[in-house]
Amino acid sequence: MHSVPLWLWLVFAVTVLVSLAVDLLAHRHAHVIHFREAAAWSVVWVGLAIAFGAVVFLVVGTTAGVEYTTAWLLEKSLSVDNLFVFALIFGYFRVPRAYQHRVLFLGVLGALVFRGIFLAAGVAVVSRFTAVLFVFAAVLFYSTYKILREEDDSFDPGKSIAVRLLRKVVPVRDEYAGTHFFVKEAGKHVATPLLAVVAAIEAADIVFAVDSVPAVLAVSNDAFIVYTSNAFAILGLRALYFMLAGLLDRFHYLSKGLALILAFIGVKLVLQASHKTISSAVPEIPSLLSLAVIAIVLAVSVGLSLLRPPPPGAPPPGHPEAPAESASAADGGGSADGGSHTPGPDPPHDT
Repeated sequence: MHSVPLWLWLVFAVTVLVSLAVDLLAHRHAHVIHFREAAAWSVVWVGLAIAFGAVVFLVVGTTAGVEYTTAWLLEKSLSVDNLFVFALIFGYFRVPRAYQHRVLFLGVLGALVFRGIFLAAGVAVVSRFTAVLFVFAAVLFYSTYKILREEDDSFDPGKSIAVRLLRKVVPVRDEYAGTHFFVKEAGKHVATPLLAVVAAIEAADIVFAVDSVPAVLAVSNDAFIVYTSNAFAILGLRALYFMLAGLLDRFHYLSKGLALILAFIGVKLVLQASHKTISSAVPEIPSLLSLAVIAIVLAVSVGLSLLRPPPPGAPPPGHPEAPAESASAADGGGSADGGSHTPGPDPPHDT
């Protein structure tokens, strides 16, 4: 565990809160986010993460700085899988592009909370029961197997537990009502499909935490390192999605690269657990080597994808650039009326 001064925790908390407030104000009006705007925001989020990493290097030390950088890059690479699922969810519910940032903003808030809970629990468990790292390694190896066997695309937004629970708690109408989550119909509050989309996004993040949390704990078991790196990676997820929205299908080798990264981290966990529970003679993989491996695998995966593009064809299901501007029937994923949905003035009964 690293010795982290309280003021650095406070700097991190203030930075995240101010960043979220600025982002919310900058996107307070629903609009379609195009590549240039998304790229500018991506530079901001990456720059903020790197700047904070520099502070960690200077204040906490080189080891902590390398761990933070490794964990941030690892989480950033694993979050690419989230982008494909976001595209699937938006396509399934036919979310108008102008509303997608609002959904992802709330998804980020939920992710920050849930990751904090999961990471705190993971750090507590690992600090008391080191052997649990073998279990975490098994989870990562299984995820690697599913990706390589292409068995990782079974997520069905409509059958998400969160969406099904939402439908049992409150009726969900077929049509969107601007960026509102509830409207009044016949004197009763009913949810719009936008609330179902948020529920699906949050449920997807919980699923992704199954891979993400064990992976980042292989890099460090320090609460400050694992949470700050995750938080800065999550903050930039929305901008990354809108920047790559039309390019996701081109990075067809990226999933294989992620599988290799997960397998490598799994091996790192096994060696780490063996070193601590079996024999100190078992070598551990240093964080600097982990950082190099992750960076190289990502670079090679992206490079191969660009050099060997996939065969021309229709975009994959759920692709965000497919025609999806009409409202979705929240109970089956089909359009409520089959027509396009153009955001306009909200009805007077919206709440």
